[in-house]
Amino acid sequence: MGRVIAVSGSASGIGKTLAELLREQGDEVIGVDLRDAEVRADLSTAEGRIQAVAEVLERSGGTLDGAVACAGVTGPTPLTVQVNYFGAVALLDGLRPALAGARAPRAAVVGSISGTQPVDDAVLRACLEGDEPAALAAADRVLAAEQGNRLYPSSKSALAQWLRRVSVAPEWAGAGIPLNAVAPGVVRTPMSAPLFEDERMFKIMNEAVPMPLNGYADPIVIAEALAWLVSPANSHMAGQVIYVDGGAEATLRGPAVF
Repeated sequence: MGRVIAVSGSASGIGKTLAELLREQGDEVIGVDLRDAEVRADLSTAEGRIQAVAEVLERSGGTLDGAVACAGVTGPTPLTVQVNYFGAVALLDGLRPALAGARAPRAAVVGSISGTQPVDDAVLRACLEGDEPAALAAADRVLAAEQGNRLYPSSKSALAQWLRRVSVAPEWAGAGIPLNAVAPGVVRTPMSAPLFEDERMFKIMNEAVPMPLNGYADPIVIAEALAWLVSPANSHMAGQVIYVDGGAEATLRGPAVF
């Protein structure tokens, strides 16, 4: 029988591709997005996160086999902190009890190779402390200092560190729920399209994310990895950030980091 899996960001990019893949495998997908989804909710707001969790629980009958937080935004804006970190964490925390009631529950998030790049310490610290007002205030200071390019890495670094911390806790590993992440390199999605169209940004992107193995990825590459992470086959992997990035992380950080 198919499983019931919630996927945020299901209207485009990696989330849409993952939802299509899971449905092809016979699973029921409860998509969460601003539009074109079973649950239409804004994960940048506290109200939207509460709504998203409530509607997913209602549609699932209170039990979920899997949950994947794919929704994300990029660019120098506080939305990266609101959606990429607080939206993802609130969604997974809210759905965790429904996962705990399933026979073989699984959860995953979409990280990024950007999480290994320079971050803003104040934004990162506030995220990990769960203090959204402080994180947004810090994000405003980052923008005022014209360092907005640090907000996306900060959000993804915070998400990876949150995952590493909670994945082995009683509420996750102790409840039999593997929680892991896929960290892509450059993926050809609508979100990344402007980078390919801007010659200057294209050059910067190539230098920041070198991908010696097969170059840029299509969304299906990341979707396949996520689908395995939330499959019953993944019984013992917890707290791992899997870099599906064409070798970018190994190139940038070298062999001493593993």
